[in-house]
Amino acid sequence: MKAALVLGLAALTLLTPAATSALSVQEAILLAKPAVALVTAEVRGEVTLNCGRGTVTVRPTPFIETGTGWFIDGKGYLVTNAHVVEPAHRLPPWVIHELKKKAIDQACVDPALRAQGLMRGQRPDVEDSIRRDATVRAMATAQVTPQPLLSVLLSSGVSLKADVVKFSPPLAFDLNGKPSPDAGRDLALVRVKDDVYPAIRLSDREAQIGDPVHIIGFPGVVLSHELLNKSATLEASVTNGAVSGFKQDSIGQDIVQTDAAAAHGNSGGPAVGDDAALLGVMTFTTLTPSGGAIVQGFNFLIPARDVKKFLAGTPVMPGQSKFNDAWQAGLDALFAERYATAVTRLAEANALQPNLADVRRVFAEAQERLKNPPPRPFPWAWATLGVTALSVGVYGGMFGRRWWKNRFRIQPAQVIAAIESGRNPQLVDVRTKTDFETSPLRLPGAVRLDPDAVLAGQPEAEPSAEREQLVVVYDTSPAEATAEKVAQALRARGFKNVRILKGGLGGWTNARLPVESKSHLPSIGLEIYKNLTLGDLERRKFRPGELIVKEGDDPRGEAFVVHAGTVQIRRTFDGVEKLLSTLGEGELFGELALFRSAPRSADVVAATEVELLVLKTERLDWLIRNRPQLTAEVVRRLANWVVQTDRERALSNR
Repeated sequence: MKAALVLGLAALTLLTPAATSALSVQEAILLAKPAVALVTAEVRGEVTLNCGRGTVTVRPTPFIETGTGWFIDGKGYLVTNAHVVEPAHRLPPWVIHELKKKAIDQACVDPALRAQGLMRGQRPDVEDSIRRDATVRAMATAQVTPQPLLSVLLSSGVSLKADVVKFSPPLAFDLNGKPSPDAGRDLALVRVKDDVYPAIRLSDREAQIGDPVHIIGFPGVVLSHELLNKSATLEASVTNGAVSGFKQDSIGQDIVQTDAAAAHGNSGGPAVGDDAALLGVMTFTTLTPSGGAIVQGFNFLIPARDVKKFLAGTPVMPGQSKFNDAWQAGLDALFAERYATAVTRLAEANALQPNLADVRRVFAEAQERLKNPPPRPFPWAWATLGVTALSVGVYGGMFGRRWWKNRFRIQPAQVIAAIESGRNPQLVDVRTKTDFETSPLRLPGAVRLDPDAVLAGQPEAEPSAEREQLVVVYDTSPAEATAEKVAQALRARGFKNVRILKGGLGGWTNARLPVESKSHLPSIGLEIYKNLTLGDLERRKFRPGELIVKEGDDPRGEAFVVHAGTVQIRRTFDGVEKLLSTLGEGELFGELALFRSAPRSADVVAATEVELLVLKTERLDWLIRNRPQLTAEVVRRLANWVVQTDRERALSNR
């Protein structure tokens, strides 16, 4: 039956006339790309607060959100998503709250630690106590003077200040999953200074299933990749696919589904067809059931006709630009191998808006071909290269099943909102015994329930919460399978508001929300565990007294984390072995030899039964480059060692 359906659909595809375009895919993308720019919403602020020692004013680290925008006309108007500019435009309460928390750490916690001769991470228990007291004392009365800034960065490296001139709010949901009253089209029109800019025109036809789609934007994974030159990331990236369906959002607005890949940072970016006209605006992507990664193939666009409605009543003239005339003429001449004309017209485009990445590269190519014309091969350019994407499926049932599966799930951000609104949710850790013992992390204030005991119906195996209270259960199993079973069992016992944390513990840590350690881990250990997947790490076990590392040995590109037990660091001085230090769970050792590219500087011996996690050079280097908090902990640790060594040397010279 399935084979017959596939053959029938294939036959229909072959019989349906393909949409034709006078442009190649390369030309279409080149026509549109220069009009795409990086949009940054930044909120700085001065925070005035009283930590108990008088009023102080500090400037915490700013909040920054990035997305993609595109010029709709050549006079300086851009379109992007409302949720990209919202932090700087509407200053949501959660942004102010984040600035207050950073200010409390800077103005209250750090001075109190210094007064006790401590640094961040040295005494987590003392640090947490100071932070709680400071939050109670200063949070409610802290005053924030925000300084929002919206900017647009062109591919030439030019940064322009921008202002929002029209705004239709994004979809938002309350704790019950219902859309907020002001939910709109998630579109914003922003304005930069007058000049001549590239522009993208709106398509004058409705999108059809199978239409080619090219999404242009600035995905965060490209902007932050450690192997890429940062200046190269100013140029927008392109992903390709096709229109794969038509849906409606939660308030009945039309959206276009596409299988073209997209990620965080693509928000607000244009999706153009093979004619270089806008088919839609990237608005949101679909996450995995665990909430961790993006599922490519299920991304959604605001259709071009709704962009046109949004622009009604504004002075915008979609697609009108002097730059476009010169740029398109130059590309037409280049692809027609009329290189002299191409150089002239591309020079005109570059003069109107200098040094845009695509213009600069194509201009150089035209100049090179004018000087050194390529040989004329067999005219394959006249042959049609057809790429047909068949994307047919029945999505109604799939989305229905997804809704049914997720109806009791809650996002980490919704849990934080419930805490801040005073609902006092009870967080319950229902990981299996093996998973619970493997990872030392848990959610702040969470209580532990054995899932087997809950499912067995044991009376004592239930949370100490009121039957009407919000209970949030979490685990680390795929698709939250264990948490789902426990939630169902608790509802059967009369708990009326049991939710499953979407993504579990991994979803919480991926959202950069705070976690606690089951044991008193040092700060460096806590940061390491937050950024590691234990399942794919090599583990090694040693018996008491067994030698782990020998002084003078080649490090073999390995450092270690003490997962269980204790180890002793020993070194021989003038023939006498001395104990330098004893390290417990969560401590890192062996990294100095990797940093110095030198042999091991001391012996390491297992003091008890020991289990170690092995960190290869490549992974440790990646963590140091990409996890600033972990890097800070490593630097603090090295600084403490230097101070301690200097002190010991001073005492020994007396």
